[in-house]
Amino acid sequence: MKPTVLSVLSSAILATALVFGAQGANAHSKNEGTQPADGAVLQMSPAAIGLQFEMPMRVTLISLTDQDGTAHDLTRTDNMQPVSDFSATPPALPTGQYTVQWRGLADDGHPMQGAFSFEIAE
Repeated sequence: MKPTVLSVLSSAILATALVFGAQGANAHSKNEGTQPADGAVLQMSPAAIGLQFEMPMRVTLISLTDQDGTAHDLTRTDNMQPVSDFSATPPALPTGQYTVQWRGLADDGHPMQGAFSFEIAE
């Protein structure tokens, strides 16, 4: 039996999807840690807000808000370049609860996002 053009094309598409799908699944970076650790209770304002990734990530957004929803500026030095260790400097923060939200693009273009929180106790 002679293969049809459709069956050959379908096989080629399936093979391509399997090859590139398997590579893409392994290529995505993942968030491996935060500074401060998620849920940490600190005695003083942190010197840095950090994210560690398995593979380089271009952090496209990083925000720090307190329990009232007030945003606190972060100073970053990565120049929007892909990094495995991201760090930004917050201002001196008073006691309270804080949430960090971030978004980024892995080297393969895969969008990622996450959030973590910490508290500064009296």
